[in-house]
Amino acid sequence: MSAPVPTLTPVPLTSVAELRQHHSQLVRLGLASHPAHARRLLSFLARDPDSHFPYAARLLAHHPDPHPALLNPLFSALPPRHAARLLALMLSLPLHPDHFTFPRILPAAEPLHLVAQLHALLLKLGFHAHPHSLNALLAAYLSNGSPGLAARVFRGGGAALDVVSWTTMVGGLCKLGLVDDARELFDAMPGRNLVSWNAMMSGYVKAGRFLDALEVFDEMRARGVEGNGFVAATAVVACTGAGALARGREVHRWVERLGVEVDEKLAAAVVDMYCKCGCVDEAWRVFEALPPLAKGLTSWNCMIGGFAVHGRGEDAVELFARMEREGVAPDDVTLVNVLTACAHAGMVSQGRHYFHYIVGRYGVEPKMEHYGCMVDLYGRAGQLDEAKKLIDDMPMEPDVGVLGALLGACRIHGNVDVGEPIGWRVIELDPQNSGRYVLLANLLATAGRWEDVARVRRLMDERNVSKEAGRSMIEVNGEIREFQCGGLCHPQPQVEEVYAMARDMMRRIGEEGYVPDTRDVLHDIAEEEKETPLLHHSEKLAIAFGLLHTRAGDTMRITKNLRVCRDCHEVTKFVSRVFEREIVVRDRNRFHHFKDGKCSCKDYW
Repeated sequence: MSAPVPTLTPVPLTSVAELRQHHSQLVRLGLASHPAHARRLLSFLARDPDSHFPYAARLLAHHPDPHPALLNPLFSALPPRHAARLLALMLSLPLHPDHFTFPRILPAAEPLHLVAQLHALLLKLGFHAHPHSLNALLAAYLSNGSPGLAARVFRGGGAALDVVSWTTMVGGLCKLGLVDDARELFDAMPGRNLVSWNAMMSGYVKAGRFLDALEVFDEMRARGVEGNGFVAATAVVACTGAGALARGREVHRWVERLGVEVDEKLAAAVVDMYCKCGCVDEAWRVFEALPPLAKGLTSWNCMIGGFAVHGRGEDAVELFARMEREGVAPDDVTLVNVLTACAHAGMVSQGRHYFHYIVGRYGVEPKMEHYGCMVDLYGRAGQLDEAKKLIDDMPMEPDVGVLGALLGACRIHGNVDVGEPIGWRVIELDPQNSGRYVLLANLLATAGRWEDVARVRRLMDERNVSKEAGRSMIEVNGEIREFQCGGLCHPQPQVEEVYAMARDMMRRIGEEGYVPDTRDVLHDIAEEEKETPLLHHSEKLAIAFGLLHTRAGDTMRITKNLRVCRDCHEVTKFVSRVFEREIVVRDRNRFHHFKDGKCSCKDYW
């Protein structure tokens, strides 16, 4: 049984002078060597290692019985350089580390040569067979971007390897983008815990491989493993990324059935999922039903952002006002969402008001993305001079996102004079982004400047930049099918059936008055020849597939990786009326709800 700590009323230590005074009292009372008091004195070191290190060194040097337990808590509180310095001091006393020392110092150790030195010391002192030390070493190598060295340590781990070791490797490889290597290791794991399952799912989510993440989630459930809030949140985010509403609802029901505690993170994930899967009203019901403790700022931001991308600007600003009434202070994300809501709804004066109001009232510092939102707000409304003036008056140099917003606006309104110089500037700032080239080429094509369009294409070839292929996903009967521009990503027997449906779809809407919009086709060819590439756009193929598997009155939900083109937007309006479907399309920028030949955006996008 440990001895009780001798009493001395603790006082706040704010300076070395106060530390010396308090230390002298401890010495007079004979308490200076007691571990609890010594640890308190040493913890002062972490506040300012450069200034306080000499005093800490003298304190340790005169301690009658120094022990690793005095120093171990400090290692995780100190920056790597000072932690290494403290370890050197520890060894000079001499005071040998124990099995708690390396797990404290290794996770934050950098650069790589420091990790290698600690590895050598760990081997010398015989801690390489200790699971906690081994796992900390694996984490250190992985966090320093050395998966090869981590793998060598892992392969030599032998009996010291445990589920934490395997999970550390899986999670570390995922963070380095080596998701396939992580999956191979994950499949070979002799035993898994919830952290292991979540690490693999999170790795896939981070890599944008949402369907693979859901496959891991399904395997986990098939093995009878009960999840927790972390796993549930990751699964919900995967459903969000895939635009898989049915799967998202299923995961939500699973959370309710298991009685998983809904914290702020999970609550925000569920609200965000319904918003981004096209069910903003369902998101609203979930948001309203959240218990007060789960309704954090992130949930408010998700709901305001959900209204924003669905074009419901009035609802977004009304919810912001309610947020204020309930005493929740906005942050920089709130400002982005409110400005986005105003931009998508054409609420220019309101957007200008909220920009100045939130900045002035709540002290939110305007960042680059906020200026980008304001440029987008003015640009969509055709106020290009205001957008350009805002860029000129910005307190920082505009980045490619801000300039890209102006270029996009020039493309929408066909303003080549303003847009062309911005376009070339954007390309030079972001030379590997194919979307920048395509936007400029589209702008030039609208003016019939085919030689300049060819110049843009040659520049792409010279820089080995490939145009990002359009991809669209549609959920039918709980399954996700993906289509790529010009091709299909599902079993071959259905290929001809989908193409036949697409041709019939185009024929029928043509009889109802549809005329192809070929302005976005970047070739100086005859108009009738431009129509064929339009037929192969991924969302048209996804819609054709949806028509084959739904009935009149059903809702089809499609997620597209790029901004929907004008022709596909027009086609979808006609299809919604002619084939009596409600079609919800989520593109890179926002949601479009098509019904009875109209779109919720009112062609303001």
